[in-house]
Amino acid sequence: MGRGFAAALVAGVSFMVPVLMGWSGPAIVAWKGAGVALLALWAARRAAGPDGRLIAAVMALGAAGDVLLEVAGLETGALAFLAGHLIAVVLYRRNGAPWLAILAGGIAVAGAASMILPDPGVVAYALGLGAMAGGASSARFPRAIVALGAWLFVVSDLLIFARRGVLAHSMLPHLLVWPTYFAGQALIAWGVVTTLTGDRHDHRVHHRL
Repeated sequence: MGRGFAAALVAGVSFMVPVLMGWSGPAIVAWKGAGVALLALWAARRAAGPDGRLIAAVMALGAAGDVLLEVAGLETGALAFLAGHLIAVVLYRRNGAPWLAILAGGIAVAGAASMILPDPGVVAYALGLGAMAGGASSARFPRAIVALGAWLFVVSDLLIFARRGVLAHSMLPHLLVWPTYFAGQALIAWGVVTTLTGDRHDHRVHHRL
């Protein structure tokens, strides 16, 4: 697994403590961003080449979104996440995802979001979110890992939308938004990075032969 990925898991999983306790403040904001920021650092160190830089950028923008949600508001944080989704679409396209699957994912998630919270900004964001998930589901990366992670990310965001609407008085979003989000990011990072590092190893073996 590696110490970098393990450190990311510790930071991300442990953030459920302040979630459940209702803690706030600058240290808690930094704690929130640490898990995915460490995933970004791990990806940058482990995965070389253009695709490695893309997955590191996706994670870095996710970490930025985590922090911006707290210090600058929902809209600013969502823009960072949307930028990450669009970069992820580029990554998945480079690795075999067809436009049809990307478009289908975007339409499906945007449709679901429009039923949960019919807001134009939410639907536009959901289109990018779904495109990312559609790409993850059809690229060459292991779908049991990367696609699962992408759809957990979708579930997390749909719960956020529902918290402003149909689940406004439910504890479910409070309990599930962070676990589904962080698990999704960790699975995406693991599946993509291990595939890319495997490619590099295979290339070296082939070159020696």
